[in-house]
Amino acid sequence: MDFNQLSHQVADIARHAGQFIRQEAQNFDRGRVENKGLHDMVSYVDQQSERQLVAELSALLPEAGFITEEGTTTVGRAEEFNWIIDPLDGTTNFIHGQPAYCVSVALLHRQELVVGVVYEINQDECFRAALGGGAFCNERPLRVSTADDLHDTLLATGFPYYKFDRLDQYLAILSYFMQNTHGLRRVGSAALDLAYVAAGRFDAYFEFNINSYDVAAGILLVREAGGRVTQFTEDGDPIFGREVVASNGRIHEKMQETIRQHWK
Repeated sequence: MDFNQLSHQVADIARHAGQFIRQEAQNFDRGRVENKGLHDMVSYVDQQSERQLVAELSALLPEAGFITEEGTTTVGRAEEFNWIIDPLDGTTNFIHGQPAYCVSVALLHRQELVVGVVYEINQDECFRAALGGGAFCNERPLRVSTADDLHDTLLATGFPYYKFDRLDQYLAILSYFMQNTHGLRRVGSAALDLAYVAAGRFDAYFEFNINSYDVAAGILLVREAGGRVTQFTEDGDPIFGREVVASNGRIHEKMQETIRQHWK
């Protein structure tokens, strides 16, 4: 299977879903928002976008299963290929009219990511990667940053919106990075954070309590752009491990060392 060609096709599908989201954003009614859990919201836009993605991706690769955020499909996981999709990463931003949200689609072959696409809707930036084929933004090659001193870096992170039992540990990590970098940014979309690491706009990104559909596509982008992605304190599975550190590789050990001091 030609994963590079497939990534181009997935990029077109992600753009199509993004067109729908862009149209709905113009007259979005916040009264049609539902709550999945504490501070965890979903709209009809998420759900319709997911249905559209599932239909088009199913036509593209009929044998593949699905791992989705909104659960709009009855197609479960398959043995060989699985799509991992977030139809609208940054839902809270979308609901509040903040222009930082995207469509995220990844293809997992057994345990290996082979295609990753993140389409940032408002900037019309399509980040695309295929295993062994490099990473691109609107077909311009991507490379991670070259910063090798933590003090010269800009980091991205996310804040927990539920499950606050480890908040004090996380705040201690944030405190160190605030004092020893150019700063921290909270964009509100994990997929975008990872895409921006791949593009060298952020030097690193870290977050916990995160889901596979938030990070899968972005993980491949970072790796194909020359970066490194792990869990917080070890080289465990960052796709399903619920925590992620992604960096340009040069500052990775320092970040893990810092996190390790506080993350019990």
